[in-house]
Amino acid sequence: MSVTLKEVQTKKDLQTFVRFPNLLYRDNPYFVPFLGADEMETFTRDKNPAYDFCDTKLFLAYKDGKVAGRIAGLINRAYNKKWKQNALRFTRFDFIDDFEVSRALFDAVVAWGKELGFTRIMGPIGFTDMDHEGMLVEGFEEFNMSITFYNHPYYLEHMERLGLVKDIDWIEFRISVPDRPDERIRRIAEHQEQKYGLQRVVYHDRKVLYKEAFEAFDLIDQAFSVLYGTVPLTPEVIKHAVDGYIPLVKPEYICSVKDASGKIVGFGALVPSIAKALKKCDGELFPFGILRLLKALKGKNDTLEMFFVAVEPSYQSKGVPAIIIDTLTEVLIQNGVKYCETGPQLETNGAVHSLWGQFEKRQHKRRRCFAKEI
Repeated sequence: MSVTLKEVQTKKDLQTFVRFPNLLYRDNPYFVPFLGADEMETFTRDKNPAYDFCDTKLFLAYKDGKVAGRIAGLINRAYNKKWKQNALRFTRFDFIDDFEVSRALFDAVVAWGKELGFTRIMGPIGFTDMDHEGMLVEGFEEFNMSITFYNHPYYLEHMERLGLVKDIDWIEFRISVPDRPDERIRRIAEHQEQKYGLQRVVYHDRKVLYKEAFEAFDLIDQAFSVLYGTVPLTPEVIKHAVDGYIPLVKPEYICSVKDASGKIVGFGALVPSIAKALKKCDGELFPFGILRLLKALKGKNDTLEMFFVAVEPSYQSKGVPAIIIDTLTEVLIQNGVKYCETGPQLETNGAVHSLWGQFEKRQHKRRRCFAKEI
């Protein structure tokens, strides 16, 4: 039976779109579903402020009367303006191992892009750098994070047959937390603090953290601005991110570094991993998912996920990274944390890779953004 495509236009269609990976990977022990409510919000125009500079078109593929795949085409006008590109993006590209399905989905997005005059397609990559990005190409037998895509190895063959080639990779590390702080890092941190009049801050009050998070996201926007695929974060996008992240964090796992005037010049944020809780509740809050998530976030958790480490460019050689690492390492040891998952880091970002040089670590996953001229 041939493949039938359906454009996502109703809430019911979007629910089917969001739930498809949960069905595709139901028996896969490494897959971690996204929170369904978050994904619904991401693709709801009046709830996701990134739609101020983005447009999307979503498709579902059916075969033999069953959902067989999905894809989202995405136009990011801010990206094209910043990087002087004429590119269309794709994201949430999932499919059964049937090339007729993947080709039909991909061709539908390409046709949409061509109608609008785009000459290049890239992905998987989302609305902003805070969205999910990169297709897994190594680490298929590693438990996934709560903030990253999982996919079967057969996706790669489909990408090749579709004519897509590597544009860039992200790599991920699983870092073991040491038994005690590294004395060398501590000496560097303390020396640089004294030399430049820097102050380290660990948060205990969520209200103070919320207030300072806006300044921190401005820093993140500045520090990440030179990285692949990034777009300027609007005030609305930043507020949406702050409102979404603050309830998830334990304030003591957040660290900032301030200069003598009190300006934030460095920021690091770790969050207790909710991956196992999401797996158990299948990405749904009700009836028991919210309890599992709260237990993971508020209770004892030996694994943390690294959301951000950002340093103002002029302070990257002034010991600020060492201060952040020293501060958070001590907090992790005190709280009995055993592992940190770094999340995707560009393979070309040697500065951030060097931060883990003193730690026992394992580079266990690799993700890829593909591209093709259309």
